[in-house]
Amino acid sequence: MTELDLAQRTAESLARIRERTPLIHNITNFVVMNDTANLLLALGASPVMAHAIEEVREMVGYAGALVLNIGTLEESWIKSMLAAGEEANLRGIPVVLDPVGAGATRLRTTTTERIRAAVRVAVVRGNAAELATIAGMEAQIRGVDSVASGEPAAAARLAAARFGGVAVVSGPVDYVADSSRAAEVRNGDPLLGRITGSGCMATATVGAFLAVEPDPFLAATEAMIAFGIAGEVAAERSAGPGTFRANLLDAVAALDGATILARTRAALREAQPA
Repeated sequence: MTELDLAQRTAESLARIRERTPLIHNITNFVVMNDTANLLLALGASPVMAHAIEEVREMVGYAGALVLNIGTLEESWIKSMLAAGEEANLRGIPVVLDPVGAGATRLRTTTTERIRAAVRVAVVRGNAAELATIAGMEAQIRGVDSVASGEPAAAARLAAARFGGVAVVSGPVDYVADSSRAAEVRNGDPLLGRITGSGCMATATVGAFLAVEPDPFLAATEAMIAFGIAGEVAAERSAGPGTFRANLLDAVAALDGATILARTRAALREAQPA
């Protein structure tokens, strides 16, 4: 599959999101709820933020994808994530996991493992240190920020093998891997790292693409292309992080096929053994 093929598939998936407006069920953290909801609306999807144990099984039944984000944890939320993930698996609804801060504290690391053991995760997306921790590699993380993590492409491959699905390592280059394929996405802008929640918004974008693209590897790759291009367009119009945050939503809302075809910088290749 060529770069042009990837761009065309990304544009087609974006058009399907806007045609179908899939419901994306998010159990996510306090910091990013509003940004994530607005991002999904701008993309063309329909967000819902439901975390009460009494309703998550029912709510996920309406969803095109379930997004689990461990950014602000407590035990009741963990139970809701496990229940929603189990229900999603029963119904064949794809699950995306963002292991925010995995490796920083015991709670975050063990919660990631609890979800991995109990829920079939289609795509796991995180920064280099988070995915390196999942992969069993050495990594340094401060709070929820990656400090050092070795080789991100290797982290993606090993995390994909550990989860049995697709892994995305976000950074200056986004690495996507499953058991047989790998992709590098070179779209994006450094300002994405200067605002809170950009990674969480990228994870929600993966959920939206996964709701309309049955191949999780392609869905994740397409999502990172689309989100990265929106970041580039927003940065060109911004004076700094404050204006960038607002411009990012506008860029996502205005994203179209022509822009995707003109700006995609991505490549596919066979994955190296994990």
